Amino acid sequence: MRVAQDCWARFFCVAALLVGSYVFLNARSRPENVPPRQSLSSFPLLVGDSFGRDVPIPAEVISVLGDGEFVERLYQSGSEPVVDFFVAYFPTQRTGSTIHSPQHCLPGSGWTPVEFSRISLPRPGGDSMLVNRYVIGKGLDRQLVLYWYQSHGRVVASEYAAKFYLVEDSIRMNRSDGALVRVVTSINRGETEAAAENRAVAFIHDFLPSLDSYIPR
Repeated sequence: MRVAQDCWARFFCVAALLVGSYVFLNARSRPENVPPRQSLSSFPLLVGDSFGRDVPIPAEVISVLGDGEFVERLYQSGSEPVVDFFVAYFPTQRTGSTIHSPQHCLPGSGWTPVEFSRISLPRPGGDSMLVNRYVIGKGLDRQLVLYWYQSHGRVVASEYAAKFYLVEDSIRMNRSDGALVRVVTSINRGETEAAAENRAVAFIHDFLPSLDSYIPR
C-alpha cells in the first residue's frame, strides 16, 4: 500500500510539472499583452520644484542593458544637492533582455556598499512600498541609493521576488514587462544620512503619482 501511495505521489508531481511547463511554454509562444504607455523620454523635466537635465547614456552601457527604454536625469532644486533619477523599462523580458540589479553595477563603477537596509515609503492611495536603501562609498565620497523593481502596479525590493513574479505574470497575464527605478543623491560633507534620505524620499514622493503612465499597471 505504501509503495502504491508513493507511486501516485510521484505521478501527480510529474503531472503537475508537465502541466506547469506546458502552460509556461504556451504563454511564451503567444504575443504578449503590452498596455499602451508614455515614452520615458517624455517624463517631466519639472518634478515638484526640481528641474531636470538629461544624462546621455553611452552606447556601450545601452548594449549591456539590453533591449529596453532608459532615461537618466539629474534633478536639482535651487542650491540643493543633485538627485540622480534613472529608470530602465523592458517591454518584454522573454528575449534575453532582463533587469540588471544595481548591486552588480556598483562595484564595476568603483562604488562599494557601505550600508544596506530596506525602508517603507508611502504610495499614492495610502498603501506603502518596500524599497532598497544603500549607502555606497568611493574614497571619502558617500552616496545614498534607493531603488526598487516595478511591474503591473506591483513594487518589490527583492530581485528574487521580481524574478518569481516575472514567471507568474508571464503565465497568468501573458506579460513580462517590468522596470527598475533608482534614485541617488550625494551625502555631502557635514550632511547626515537622514538629510540625504529625506531629500531622496521627497523627490520620490513628487514623481510617484505620474509613474504609472510610464510603467503600466
